[in-house]
Amino acid sequence: MSGGAIAALIAAGAFVVLVLLLAVPLLKAGRTLDEATLAIRTTNDGVAPLLADAKQTVEAINVQLVQVEGIAQNVNSMTTNVAAMTSVVSSTLGSPMIKAAAFTYGVRKTVSDRRDAEAVRTARRKHRSDRRARG
Repeated sequence: MSGGAIAALIAAGAFVVLVLLLAVPLLKAGRTLDEATLAIRTTNDGVAPLLADAKQTVEAINVQLVQVEGIAQNVNSMTTNVAAMTSVVSSTLGSPMIKAAAFTYGVRKTVSDRRDAEAVRTARRKHRSDRRARG
C-alpha cells in the first residue's frame, strides 16, 4: 500500500466518523419534529370544541343583547311618556297651585302684620298711660 492509499483510507474513516457524529443530532431533531407535530395535532383537536363553545356563547349573548335592547327601548318610551305627563301636570296644576300658595302666603302675612300692629298699638297705649300716670 502506498502513502496515497493510506491517506485515502484515513480520509474515508474520518468522513465515516463525521457522518456518524452528524447523524446523532439529526436523529434528535427528527424526534423533536415528531413531538412538535404531535403537539400541534393535539392542540388542533382541542381547539375545535373550544371554538364551538365560544360560538354558542356568542350566539347566546347576542340573544340576550336583543332582549336588553327591547328593554332599553321600553324604558326610553316610558321616560318619554313620564316627561310628557309631568309637563301636562305641571302646566295644568302648576299655575293654580302657585296662585293658591301665593294667596295663602298673602293671607298669613296680612294676619301676622295686623297682630304685630295691634301689639305695637297696645304697647304704645300702655306706655302713654304709664307716662301720664307718672307725670
